[in-house]
Amino acid sequence: MAEILIVDDEKEVSTFLSHLLNDKGHSMTICSSGLEFDSNIQKKQFQLAFLDVKLPDRNGLAILKTLKAVQPACKVVVMTGYATIQTAVDAIKFGANDFIEKPFDDIKDIENLTEQILQNENGSNHAEIDKLAQQLNCFIGNNKEMIQVFKLAHKLAQKNIPILIEGETGTGKEILARFIHHASLRKNYPFVGINCGAISENLLESELFGHEKGAFTGATKERKGFFQLAGKGTLFLDEIGEASLTTQVKLLRILETGEFIKVGGEMTEFSLARIIAATHVGLEDAVKNGLFRDDLLYRLDVVKLMIPPLRLRSEDIPLFIEFYLQKEQLNFTFTKEALDCLRFYTWPGNIRELVNVIKRAVAFAEEETTMITADYLPERVRNVSARDSRTNNPSFPAYHHTTFEQFLHNWSEEILKMLYVQKSSDLNKVFEMMNILEAKATQTFIEKALKNTVGNRKKAAEELGITLRKLRYYLNEKK
Repeated sequence: MAEILIVDDEKEVSTFLSHLLNDKGHSMTICSSGLEFDSNIQKKQFQLAFLDVKLPDRNGLAILKTLKAVQPACKVVVMTGYATIQTAVDAIKFGANDFIEKPFDDIKDIENLTEQILQNENGSNHAEIDKLAQQLNCFIGNNKEMIQVFKLAHKLAQKNIPILIEGETGTGKEILARFIHHASLRKNYPFVGINCGAISENLLESELFGHEKGAFTGATKERKGFFQLAGKGTLFLDEIGEASLTTQVKLLRILETGEFIKVGGEMTEFSLARIIAATHVGLEDAVKNGLFRDDLLYRLDVVKLMIPPLRLRSEDIPLFIEFYLQKEQLNFTFTKEALDCLRFYTWPGNIRELVNVIKRAVAFAEEETTMITADYLPERVRNVSARDSRTNNPSFPAYHHTTFEQFLHNWSEEILKMLYVQKSSDLNKVFEMMNILEAKATQTFIEKALKNTVGNRKKAAEELGITLRKLRYYLNEKK
C-alpha cells in the first residue's frame, strides 16, 4: 500500500482517481488548491503524487518544485490537457516521472503506470533506454542535455502526439525519430521517412498522399503515398520547412482530421500514422518571413525536442569514436593529440561530419598503422588548437570550417579587398593567403581522388599525376 497525493481542482477527476486507486489498496489524500497542498505536504510522507498543471491559485510547476524540495523521494505524475502538453514536458525536466493526458482514455493505463512507477525504486528508465539504444546502434553518450533528450523521447514515444525535432544538420534527427518509433506501441508497424527538401515541389504532394492513374503526365498507374505506406506506424517528415505552402495546407488538414485525398483523386482517405517532423532551421523565423504557416507550426510543435550540436558536447567525442570503431569492428586507436584536435574543432557538420573524418582517417591509416595520429586528420581539423589561438589576429581569415566552394568565395573576397579596398598591402599576408589556398586546394583534390579510388593510395596518386611518395608527403608531412 502506498500513500498517494492527488492535487486537482476538478472534483470529478479527483474522485475518479481516488476510487480507482483505493480499490488497489492505496491510501489517498486529495487537495483542490495550492493552499490545501501546503497544509497536507507537511502531514504525511507520500510515495506518489498526481499533479494537475493548472490550478486556480498556483502553477502546477511551482507545486512540483515545492514537492520535490520537501519530499524528493516522492514520484510524480503530471496530469495535463492537449493544450498544456509542453508544460508537462517541462515538468519532467523538473523531476516529474511521467505525464498523462485528460480526459483519461483507458483506466488500465493509469493502473499500470501507477504500479510501474511505485515498483521502480529509483523512478528511472535508464536501463530500458540504454537497451533500446544498443539495439538500434544509437549513441547517447554522457552529455546531460543529450541524456535528457532521450529520456523525454522515451516517455513521449508512448503518447499519441506529434513531435517536432530541431537540430543542426548532421546531429542525428532521424536517428532520434527512429528511437521514438521503436520505443512506441507502433514499433511493429512501418517507419517511413521522407526528406521534404530533397523532392521537388511538384512531386512532394504526390509522394506524401499518392496519386491516381492519369493524375498527371507520367502517372501511368495508381501509387500509394507515404501516409498510406506508413499505415499505423510513424511518418518522419525531415526538413519540413522546405514543404511548399500548398503542401502545408494539406498537411494541416491531415494533422487536424486524419483526412487526405490523393492527387487526381476524389475520395477522402484516412491516415492513422503518427507524425514526427524535423528541421534544421527555426520554423518561427520561417513563419515571420511568410514561408511557413503558423497554424501548421502550432499543430507540429505540440512537443519540441532540441538536439544539441556536437560542439556543445565535445566531451562525448572520444566515446563516440570508441562506439563507432567497435560497431564497425575496426581495430584502430586515436592518439591523445588527434583526440585533442577533434575536441577543439567546431564541427559544423556535427556527427555526420565526425563519421566522415573517422572513415577518412581509417582509410589513410589502413595497412600502415592501427594508431591514428593527427596527421591522418583533414587539414581543417588537425592543429586546430594552434590555429584557433590566432583568431584574434584580424589579418588571419576565419573561414576554415567551410565547403571548398564557400572557401573559394571567401578567399576571393579577402584577396580582392586587400587589392582594391585596403590602402596598403602587406605582401607577407598575400603570401600567407596563397599558402592557405594551396593547402586547401591540395587537400580537396586529394580527398576527391581517394574517394574516387575508395581509399586506394596508389590509384589516387596515378589519378593526381604524382608519385605515391609525394602523396604520402602531402598526407602525413605537409601541413
